[in-house]
Amino acid sequence: MSASRADEFEAYVRARTPALLRAAYLLTGDQHLAEDLVNDALSRTHQVWHRVWDGSPEAYTRKIMYHLQISWWRRRRRSPERLTDLPPEPGAHSSSHVVDEQARAVTRLALQEALGRLGVRQRAVLVLRYFEDRSEAEVADLLGITVGTVKSQSAKALARLRTVAPDLLDFPTSDRKL
Repeated sequence: MSASRADEFEAYVRARTPALLRAAYLLTGDQHLAEDLVNDALSRTHQVWHRVWDGSPEAYTRKIMYHLQISWWRRRRRSPERLTDLPPEPGAHSSSHVVDEQARAVTRLALQEALGRLGVRQRAVLVLRYFEDRSEAEVADLLGITVGTVKSQSAKALARLRTVAPDLLDFPTSDRKL
């Protein structure tokens, strides 16, 4: 790889790693597994950088990430991580900020636990459709399934979330970040 392409890859990794880590965390539910997933995907992207650097390296890397995650799921079917009932200790902030942070933490934990109760395909479909804001056709293409399967898995996953985490139905729809 030439020096300029190596520099371009390095710039790409620096710029896109945080976004890739967020998506990987939603897919895996674990920070360390997310880091491993992104690292593996970037490693594979690096191997073919000469082919994808001027096209869409982001799409290529994400597709690798999703396919790797599906492979990991198939290889080891393990029980989801168990979360604690208590949110993390609040820092030294104002009381309204602390209450807001606690509510956000509780919501994040509830969402993470609810996502962990979904099946592999359902979780991947929800992450791609609603976190990545991808169309049904894009999700189908990325996961190698039909659009009909995307629709049915999405509907089943949302129904399951309503059952296992009814408290998320009251989730505020404002633009506050979780």
